[in-house]
Amino acid sequence: DPLGLDYSRAWWWVGVLGGLAFLRGVIQYAAGMVSLYIGQELLYIIRERILVQVQNLDLAYHTRHGVGELVTRTTRDADKVRDALVNFWRNAFDTALIGIVSIALLSWYSPLLGLVPLICIATGVGLLLPQMDRLVLLDSAVGTAYDAVNQDLAEGVHGVRVIKAFGLEEARISSFGGQVSAFADEARAALVFASQRVPLPQLVIALSQVWVLVYGAHLVGMGRLSIGELLSALLVANSMVLRTEGVGQIMRVVADARSSAARIWALLGAEQNIVAGSSSVPSGPLGLTMERVRVGSPDGGRDVLRDLSFSIAPGEIVALVGATGSGKSLLMSLLPRLTEADDGAVLIGPQGRAQDVRNYHTDELRRRVHVLPQESFLFSDTLEANLRIANPAATDEELVEAMRLAAASEVLAGLPDGLKSRIGDRGATLSGGQRQRVCLARALLSRSSILALDDATSALDAATERTVLQNIRELRQTSDSSALTMLIISSKLSTILMTDRVLLLADGKISAQGTHEELAACNSSYRELMGIG
Repeated sequence: DPLGLDYSRAWWWVGVLGGLAFLRGVIQYAAGMVSLYIGQELLYIIRERILVQVQNLDLAYHTRHGVGELVTRTTRDADKVRDALVNFWRNAFDTALIGIVSIALLSWYSPLLGLVPLICIATGVGLLLPQMDRLVLLDSAVGTAYDAVNQDLAEGVHGVRVIKAFGLEEARISSFGGQVSAFADEARAALVFASQRVPLPQLVIALSQVWVLVYGAHLVGMGRLSIGELLSALLVANSMVLRTEGVGQIMRVVADARSSAARIWALLGAEQNIVAGSSSVPSGPLGLTMERVRVGSPDGGRDVLRDLSFSIAPGEIVALVGATGSGKSLLMSLLPRLTEADDGAVLIGPQGRAQDVRNYHTDELRRRVHVLPQESFLFSDTLEANLRIANPAATDEELVEAMRLAAASEVLAGLPDGLKSRIGDRGATLSGGQRQRVCLARALLSRSSILALDDATSALDAATERTVLQNIRELRQTSDSSALTMLIISSKLSTILMTDRVLLLADGKISAQGTHEELAACNSSYRELMGIG
């Protein structure tokens, strides 16, 4: 070559650099695939544990915490923890590796050339670390605002019928806009804080590049460094500074993840107030006894139930009546331990062998003691799937028979695909009475020994309700269902007349009991409640 260049050596370096670039690409692709797999697996584990915990927590927890809060934990917070645990470690490892190699190369040219950048980087990172706690608090406020957004959205979707019925569309949109604005304000405050605090540490880190240029030029002037080595040092410093300046973003990710993780751990660490017992529920007929039961008010006020005592024999049908707010639904929730009594005992079992419900496995107890609430909740699935929740092994014939017992045969006949028909979100394609009858059919399929109806026939007309109760009475006459015990909350006289006995709940306890005729004859409170002259 006229210029005296050795191209064979140049091509050798080109090959080395090309090979390194290819190897880097392969490693990055593999790392990306592994990160994607680990991230999705981690997200699955977190969300599964949240769902399991949400299902296990008692109703008191759900009363205190709204749907929006639980949705935020499952979505936004879980994503942030996943991003931190996967992407943070990869970025932190890359940044640390590049920083160490860069400082080593600069120190190889000159110890002082590497020492000052090391001090600048350490100082910059040191300035960033104290901001972490403040970033965590800011992200916690953002998370709380996001909870409110989710809660408002959930209520707007689930309550769309009420909203439209009262013409509240504009008001709800305005309310949701206010929640979104509050969330945006909190997010903006966190962003402003980060933007104000990050530039100074980044400036300190960037000074290391200036030092390499100035001191490197000085070394070139002294003949201790060549122009090529200076250019190499500048490239190394540039790569180091660009990567290290990203530490601020890494810190932000970690702060967000700390805040989100704290909220998730608070949910996962919430104690279950209702702990399952170890005994099995005895087979056969089950009776019910409450002995001096007391349940306090959630706000610490007057007890809702106190000194509550009564007994129901196996196979008996008993009506529970009382004024609105007297605690009838709360009493029902004590039977399958959806709520725990503060004092006293709830006893369930065969005659003479009843045990405290705290002794039983909760899953088995709730299969044998079924409470059907007034709210008719159906999943957005087929009619068949909704019915089989109570009894997955039920045949189609048993499903049809359950619908007949619940006076819902015409509901089934009116569906285009029969049992395979989809019934929409929360049973939106059905009327209120139809939903109640489907839920009643589902309850009958559970083959429970104690069936409690919490005003579960309120949407039915008198004739349909009479048919349902008569069908249940006929069901109890069969050999396998003769021991079905029922406790019914109702304000309808037609329902009460079909029961064996009536319990009057007043002032937190059973103030009177007997047949309808006995109470109507001698109890003025009962006559007033039932509207009997």
